[in-house]
Order: sequence, then structure tokens, then C-alpha cells
Amino acid sequence: MGQQPSEVPPIPIDATEEQVRQAVSLVRAGDKLTPKAWPNGARVAVCLSFDVDNELLWRRTPWPVPLSQGEYGATTGLPRVLDLLDRHSIPASFYIPAMSAALHPQMIQDILQRKRHEIGVHGWMHENLTQVNDAAKEEQLLTQSIEYLTKAIGKRPVGIRAPAWEFSQSTMEQIRKAGFLYDSSFMAMDEPYELLASGQKTGMIELPINWIADDYPYYEPEASGSLPDPELVYEVYKGEFDVAYRERTMFILTLHPHISGHRSRIAALEKLIVYMKAKPGVWFATLEQVAEYVKAQHKELQENPSK
Repeated sequence: MGQQPSEVPPIPIDATEEQVRQAVSLVRAGDKLTPKAWPNGARVAVCLSFDVDNELLWRRTPWPVPLSQGEYGATTGLPRVLDLLDRHSIPASFYIPAMSAALHPQMIQDILQRKRHEIGVHGWMHENLTQVNDAAKEEQLLTQSIEYLTKAIGKRPVGIRAPAWEFSQSTMEQIRKAGFLYDSSFMAMDEPYELLASGQKTGMIELPINWIADDYPYYEPEASGSLPDPELVYEVYKGEFDVAYRERTMFILTLHPHISGHRSRIAALEKLIVYMKAKPGVWFATLEQVAEYVKAQHKELQENPSK
């Protein structure tokens, strides 16, 4: 595969319906996959996920002080997160760029020794795939990422979250070819669904994320221009969970150790965990566990594997 366009062309104002459909159909939402019941009669699946980007967020402007913000994620934020999860005996999913793991190899060891967490693919160097501009290069980076994490964790990762939450025109084809069980990069629903590629079923499970359930927009000044009270962020997350609980679907949080690992923010996260644990019928799971359960409930996914 050769080069791909560096930009997706805009949809013309005078485009036909067919042209619009074609333009938006590269990756779309297919059937809902929320099972009729969660394990042991649970009402809702709760997944805590952490994107462990660390210094790589400042890859394009690698000055020492900004880099130290990312380093905080490895030295302080992640240990604090793991201690919190230990206190409540709940699992989580960690998406780690391969180079981030290489810079801080202790992170993988610390996560694995708990024997309850999942590690998933999150790119080679947190590259924005829409800017790689070369399908062959993108595939090489994906292969490197899978191989590095497979060696580091002792098993092939089954889940992927695209770095920067971006797909190029080649990404869907490549992750299908790589045989991932699920993706967690899209936002078309609030519950599990099947991804369609150019209108065709893929067998790929999507466990969707959303900016409203991510810590970056609330806490990072370049995103929001302010650093709000963690209590306000807690109320947003709580509201999202409450509706997921009522709807009997799932609630996924996307957090970053270098952001939510700070003292007052980890306290707010613990408050949320305590609140959710107090509700009957809450299943805390990794995204891998959710995807495996969803797949087992849907025979058509087993007949139409992603690879």
C-alpha cells in the first residue's frame, strides 16, 4: 500500500445524496451489541481505561519542562492509579504507546503484577494516523507496536485504541488484518456496536469512548482554558454513569495518569468508584472482558471474524 491523501477532501455543498453517503461511510456504526444481560445479572458494565501517553504528548515540542508533565504520569500518576485500583480490587484497561512503555519499562511490570488488568495497543509513538500520510508506514508502526507489547506483556494484545483517537483511510483495514477483537476509538453510540467498513459488516466490536467521559477537556488548560474543581468533573462522570445504569448499557471512562493521577483528581475518581460500587449490579471489567462477553452473546460476530 502506498501513500494516502494527507487530508480528507471536504464534502461539497452541492454533493448528491450518494456522494454524501459515500463520503461518510468509510467507518460507520452497525448493529447495537449490548447483551440482553450482563454477567451475573449485572445492570451495567463499567470500564475504567487509562491512556498512558506520558512524554509522547509533547513529541513535537520536546522541551524539558513540558516533558516533565508527561514524566509525572510514569513516576507518580500511574502508581497512584494502580494503588487506587488495588484498594477497590477492580480491573482496568491500559492503552500504552510502545515507545512510552520503552521509556518506562517498570510500568508494564507494575500493571502485570496485579494480575487483573489489560494492556492494549495505542500506537508506536502516539502518532496521529491522519498525519502519517503513508499507508505502508502506518502498517509498519502498527506491526511494531503489536510486536513490542506482545513481547513485553507475554501475550498478543486483543484491543486497540487509536492514538489521538484518529483513523486514517487505511486504519480500519489494517486493524482488521491484525485480528483485533475490539476497537475503542469511535463515538457513534453509548454502548457496544459493530463497526461497518464502507457499509460492510466487519465482525469488529466497538467499545465507544467520548469526550464527555475523558479527563483531558476538563483538566488541561490548552483544552478548556481552565482547571475546574475535580468535584465538578465528578458530577459529570456520575451523571453519565447514572444514565448508563438506568439504560442497562455500559460506562467507559478514558483517563490519563499524568492528568487524573494528581492528588485532588485521584480523590475525585475514588469518590466516583465508591459511588458506583455502592449500586447493586455493577460489573467492573476490562474492555477485553466486555468484548469477549459481547462476542459470546452474538453468534454473527463469531461467523464474521474481524480478520
